[in-house]
Amino acid sequence: MTSLLVESPGLLTTVQDLGRSGFGARGISPSGAADPVALQLGNLLVGNALGAAALEMTLMGGNFIFSEPAAIALAGSDFGATLNAQALDSWRSYSVAAGEKLPIGTTRSGARCYLCVAGGLLVKPFLGSASTHLVSGLGGFAGRRLRKGDVLRIGMTQTKFVERTLSSTALRILQPRNAVLRVTDGPQCDLFSAETVRSFYDGEFRVTEESNRLGLRLAGLALKSTLQQEMITEGVTLGAIQITPSGQPIVLFVEQQTTGGYPKIANVIGADLFRIGQLRPRDNIHFQRVSFAQARAAWLELQQLLNSGDTLFA
Repeated sequence: MTSLLVESPGLLTTVQDLGRSGFGARGISPSGAADPVALQLGNLLVGNALGAAALEMTLMGGNFIFSEPAAIALAGSDFGATLNAQALDSWRSYSVAAGEKLPIGTTRSGARCYLCVAGGLLVKPFLGSASTHLVSGLGGFAGRRLRKGDVLRIGMTQTKFVERTLSSTALRILQPRNAVLRVTDGPQCDLFSAETVRSFYDGEFRVTEESNRLGLRLAGLALKSTLQQEMITEGVTLGAIQITPSGQPIVLFVEQQTTGGYPKIANVIGADLFRIGQLRPRDNIHFQRVSFAQARAAWLELQQLLNSGDTLFA
């Protein structure tokens, strides 16, 4: 069985797939890749199913050694990976020989890089998913971030190695949109004055160091609601933007709590959720208001890209 040895794990490296949906009513958030688009495209580059389990590295990579020959792809942010002292490009598949070391450095652009391996990583599923849920310590590899000396099994593959690179069209769609996240109105948008809503869309917010996979805490102009008493706690969605009593927003993310009692002024659209996963502390962002029809059109465009087959590749 081909395996992957973790010689050094980096800052925060976990096993992730596309998460476990449908368990919010039981208090279990989906978890999964913070940038699911990068994960899916990386898997396509090595011939895997879209949701095969891979390594998610945050801000800093690690050193990994393969026991047998393997096919790999790095997707997402550029972490300055090398192989045999040669730089590896993101969004391209490579072959790795048995015993070769793959050093992956620190981020040069966004927040997360994915190491996808042909055959996928094999871990015991929890509620049908291989994703690591760090808050609960469930799923993934022993429910935790990787440590030095961990050995992960790699699935069998009958696919012959084919060198692939993403097309310029695909890369153009994936490019950052000037740190703008598109949003639709939240369920409590009417609890904010027109002036406050304008301030939300006109203002700039900074991602703080307290941000993590539960949510991105933002700092900017304080936003006050007209709510005179505490809200009754209700279910919340991925990408919901809550306004805390301090007036500062929190963007709920992949390991979010499943209920909340703060008013939600807006919600990041599905087609831009992957962009949240590439935001780093001290990044500045703006919000752009779009209609539900525009949000649906953007989602369909993204899904068309992910399902466009060989036209994805140069």
